[in-house]
Amino acid sequence: MRINEIIKQGIIKLKENNIEEPLLKIRILVASILNKSKEYVMAHSEDELDVANEKKILDGIEQLMNYVPIQYITNNQEFMKLNFFVNQNVLIPRSDTEILVEEVINTFKNEHVKILDMCTGSGCIAISLKKYMQNSEVCGIDISKEALKVARLNAKNNNIDVKFKCSDMFTNIKNRDFDVIVSNPPYIKKKVIPTLNKEVRKEPVIALDGGEDGLYFYKKIINEAFNFLADNGMIFLEIGYDQKEELIELINADKRYELVKTKKDLGDNDRIVVIKKV
Repeated sequence: MRINEIIKQGIIKLKENNIEEPLLKIRILVASILNKSKEYVMAHSEDELDVANEKKILDGIEQLMNYVPIQYITNNQEFMKLNFFVNQNVLIPRSDTEILVEEVINTFKNEHVKILDMCTGSGCIAISLKKYMQNSEVCGIDISKEALKVARLNAKNNNIDVKFKCSDMFTNIKNRDFDVIVSNPPYIKKKVIPTLNKEVRKEPVIALDGGEDGLYFYKKIINEAFNFLADNGMIFLEIGYDQKEELIELINADKRYELVKTKKDLGDNDRIVVIKKV
């Protein structure tokens, strides 16, 4: 079968299953299996596929039809101009989270800072921060040992020195002088999870479930982080599009922090909250 034939066949099948962006996903799939660029696939659309690659592509289409995210099939997602290995043990990095990383980078420039990345998952935040803040010390923690295997692999693949540790939030953290605590914690309300896009529901529930009100991890971070921050230490949090006001209420009620700023993502949704220890 030729490349263009298998792409057409795949698009038809994905459209029948209401899969979003079928052409893009099929091109990414074919490029990944052939170990070529998407541009190569487009330029060589008349090329014949060998039997082995044809089977791999058809298997990949089958997975896409079952709502498996393309990133889990190719085991790859770009984030902050770096490539990250991803599998079903970690949340897929999203471009919105780059806003969080860039805010930390822009705040501290070339300063030497100690950074703790909570709920590190694939390690994309911690590794990106170390990549672009080479004077910093970065530690990433997660409760999932399987996620930490992925994070360590990503640090190795990107040749970045980040320490990763298994910890249920602050339980196993000894240092108490972090300049920065950064987190993209689970923040979806438990009752909302069954209504999410079918592809998103293929991602680990542990990385999505923010408890009954979606605020479980924010409350824990705000309550406990104070004791792990250096003087004037800062917390950078990614939030859900509708959580800004609730987060500000939590911060104002605590009295140990001041709100530094909130920031929207490129879709004009509230996306990050930055607070400072006082």
